Amino acid sequence: QVQLVESGGGSVQAGGSLRLSCTASARTINTSLMGWFRRAPGKEREFVARITWSTGWTYYMDSVKGRFTISRDSAKNTVYLQMNSLGPEDTAIYYCAAGSTRSTREAEWNFWGQGTQVTVSS
Repeated sequence: QVQLVESGGGSVQAGGSLRLSCTASARTINTSLMGWFRRAPGKEREFVARITWSTGWTYYMDSVKGRFTISRDSAKNTVYLQMNSLGPEDTAIYYCAAGSTRSTREAEWNFWGQGTQVTVSS
């Protein structure tokens, strides 16, 4: 079992920035990729971004491209999500996930963090 612990959420005004962190208790063959998902009020959880531990390759949902950056620190088993130019539409609970899939479907990811709230006011 792999535990994921997120931090860094909070409240910010539109146009502001936040950085989320996610630290994994271990890295295994089943956690070769790390991802971020989010669930906005009244909506289903959706994929945001992912990164591969070994190569650093990244992939983003269209609405965050150019604003969000996912990165990793392998020595710390930690993944980051730098979020810039935030808007009210980014308000959600953000979840860290670990898996061995490139899928954007949450059902195909193996481990999840508890989530951290991000609130953007206009």
